[in-house]
Amino acid sequence: MSRAAGLYSAFDEVCLVDALRTPWVDLGGALAQVSPIDLGIAVARGLFARSGIDAAAVDSVIAGSMAQASFDAYFLPRHIGLYSGVPQAVPALAVQRICGTGFEILRQAGEQIEHGRAGLVLCAASESMSRNPIAAYTHRDGFRLGAPVEFKDFLWEALFDPAAGIDMLQTAENLARLYGLDRETVDRFAAQSFARAVAAEEAGWFAGEILPLERARFALAGGCERSLELPRGVETVERDSHVRASSFEALQRLRAVHAGGVQTAGNSCAVVDGAAAALVGACRDFPGARPLAWLRAASACGVAPEFMGIGPVPAIRLLLERSALTLADIGRFEINEAQGAQVLAVQRELEIDEDRLNVHGGAIALGHPLAATGLRLTLTLARQLRAANLRYGVAAACIGGGQGMAVLIENPDYRG
Repeated sequence: MSRAAGLYSAFDEVCLVDALRTPWVDLGGALAQVSPIDLGIAVARGLFARSGIDAAAVDSVIAGSMAQASFDAYFLPRHIGLYSGVPQAVPALAVQRICGTGFEILRQAGEQIEHGRAGLVLCAASESMSRNPIAAYTHRDGFRLGAPVEFKDFLWEALFDPAAGIDMLQTAENLARLYGLDRETVDRFAAQSFARAVAAEEAGWFAGEILPLERARFALAGGCERSLELPRGVETVERDSHVRASSFEALQRLRAVHAGGVQTAGNSCAVVDGAAAALVGACRDFPGARPLAWLRAASACGVAPEFMGIGPVPAIRLLLERSALTLADIGRFEINEAQGAQVLAVQRELEIDEDRLNVHGGAIALGHPLAATGLRLTLTLARQLRAANLRYGVAAACIGGGQGMAVLIENPDYRG
C-alpha cells in the first residue's frame, strides 16, 4: 500500500521531561545585545535548576539557531552544553530546519532515545533576530572602483525565497487568494490572537513556562567566563513584550505590506528574540515521575515554495495517518502564526475548530524567534493538555522554502 510522502518518526519510549523558555522580547528590545548562545545557556541552566535533574546525566546535546548572530555562532550547541554543566565528553549537534528547527530538535532527540543511543538529551534553541547581521558575501577580495557595494540586511533578505521569486508575506497572499481570505477576516483573526494572549498573561498562564532573565555570569572550569548583560536600568526581563491590547479597528488602520494584499505588520508574526530548552528522556528512566508529555511522533513534508504556509496540512495529515488517529482525537492544536492568512488557510483546509486552535494566542501576539518556536509551541501545548485533561495534542509550523513539520504529544496524566 502506498503511503503519503514525507518523513515520519514514531516513539514508544520517549518523554518530554520538562521544558522552559525565556520571555519573547521585541526586535531591538531588552535582549537585543544578548548573544543567542548566552540566552541558550541561561534557559538551559534554568531548566536544570527547575527540574532538579543533574546536567551530568545528559548523554547528548542538540541545539539550533538560524541567524549567524555572533562571531562564535558555530559553537552554539557545544557552548550551551558546556556552560550549562553538561560533561565535556558529551557531544553536541547543531540542526536547522528554519521555522521547524525546534521540532526537528525534538525529533532527533526522540530518535536517539528510541534507538538506545541516549537516555537523556538536552534540547535547546535560541534566536536573536535583533543581532541578524548586515552582511556581504562578495567582498572577500576587496572593493573595486565603481563596483556595487553589496552589504544587505540579512534579516530582511532572508525572507525572500529565490526559488519562488517571492518573499514570505507574498506566499501568504497566495494562500489568501486561494482560500478567499479578505483583509477583514485576517485582521479579526489577529485581534483574536492578541486578545487570547492578553487574557492568558493576565491569568498568569505564561508565567508557568517563562524563566525571568537577570544579569548573569557563566563560569566554565578551565575555560573563559561568559555573561548575559541587560541594558542599563533593566534589572530583569520577565514577560513577553509584544503581548498588548490590539483591537480589530487598530489593526485595520495598518497598511498592507504589498499593495492590495491582506498581510500587515499587525497580522503577521512579531519579530522577537528568545530561547527555549527541553529535556527529552527515555520513559523507563523516569519511573514514577510526572513528565510534561509523552513524545509520540513527528513528521515533516514538502510543499510548493510559493504556498509554503500550507505546509502544516500535509505534515499533520501524515502524522495522524501513520499514528492511526483522526483530527477528532486531537484536543488542542498549536500552529505557528507566521502570517494570519497562512494559519487561517491551514485551519480551513483541516477544518479545525477555533476553540482547539492556539487558545492562548499565537506568534502574531507573542512573536516567532525562528529556531525556538517549535519548542515553545510544544511546551505550551503540553501544559494545555494537562490543564484541560485532554489526551492528544499536535503542534505544527510552516517552513520557508516549502515545508511543514508537526509533532504529536500525549498527556501522561490523562484520565478518560
